[in-house]
Amino acid sequence: MHDPTALVAQTPVIPVLTIERAADAVPLARALAAGGLRVIEVTLRTKAAVEAIRAIAADVPDCVVGAGTITRRSDIALAIAAGAKYLVSPGTPSELAAALAEASVPVLPGCATVSEAMALSARGFKVLKFFPAEASGGTAWLKSVAAPLPDAKFCPTGGIDGKNASAYLACPNVLAVGGSWVAPKDAAASGDWPRITQLAREAAALR
Repeated sequence: MHDPTALVAQTPVIPVLTIERAADAVPLARALAAGGLRVIEVTLRTKAAVEAIRAIAADVPDCVVGAGTITRRSDIALAIAAGAKYLVSPGTPSELAAALAEASVPVLPGCATVSEAMALSARGFKVLKFFPAEASGGTAWLKSVAAPLPDAKFCPTGGIDGKNASAYLACPNVLAVGGSWVAPKDAAASGDWPRITQLAREAAALR
């Protein structure tokens, strides 16, 4: 099992991208990297996602591109073949956990409860995605589990934006946060890459 700790700790914010047009992938990744966010996640929620991952992996060497919304065993091979350097799941049923544990790249498996976090930690996963963070208890949840789960580290995602990201990052068991606010859909749709670079720059300064 590959430990994602060093990867996640590189950045305070991991952009979570739902890319509708593959043609947007490379300029979007370059805009984020220019602002200092070089670890990005492309969700497998659109028809363009796999092509987008492939394009970023090939053409934006400054970026470490991962694949999110891994929900099935078949997603793993698909994402890695496209060039994904790490994998993220929204939740992690036992069958998916077993498959992810065998993946050839680092994994951030999703959890929303203490029992799920304990089960994933017991399997050897070092960093967990806490999702959906705001809906599942937010920073209060993270602070509450710090003592009983002292070795668990988290990357909370879901409902996090520029207003509350710092509160999450202040939690000692949080390595980074995931969020889509750094790449607004309207900015991507209109090709406003300078705006995205500025948002990325502001997010990269959060610690």
